[in-house]
Amino acid sequence: MRAWLYGVPLAGLVLVGVITAVQLADPEKPGFVESVNRPAPDRVFDRLRGPGGLNFASPPQQQSVIVNLFASWCGPCRAEHPVLEQLADANPGRVFGIAYKDRPAATLQFLSELGDPYADIGQDPDGMGGLDFGLTGVPETFVIDAEGEIILHVRGPLSPDMVDELGAALGR
Repeated sequence: MRAWLYGVPLAGLVLVGVITAVQLADPEKPGFVESVNRPAPDRVFDRLRGPGGLNFASPPQQQSVIVNLFASWCGPCRAEHPVLEQLADANPGRVFGIAYKDRPAATLQFLSELGDPYADIGQDPDGMGGLDFGLTGVPETFVIDAEGEIILHVRGPLSPDMVDELGAALGR
């Protein structure tokens, strides 16, 4: 048999690896916005700072909110952070975070470095709360209306042009 035939599967594997790496290395790639109508998970997330918990099935102050799932170890989360700050500036007190599979000290260091745009932050150390939301990978962002229904789901990092769209969704 010809020896070069053994290299064909290896070359195919290398090609798939290169394509995957290029796709994952583009943190500026905007997220996919999906309209949904499903209940927010009825789960209490322990607060990162202070006692008590956050539950978005009954949103804070009974108003629509934006919930961003992020992690300190996530490159695209770092890239989208300036957009979250714009979003929080445009919608004070209505942007919340959930630290997904992250250590509290690492989360606090991340926020110390980049700034803290969140009105409050819950912790999801085992990732089960993220699964309840329908998370496919961080970062992901959800708009939850005053009745506790998820109305928008953004898969992937936020882009600057999404600030107005997400802000408008809060007014529904």
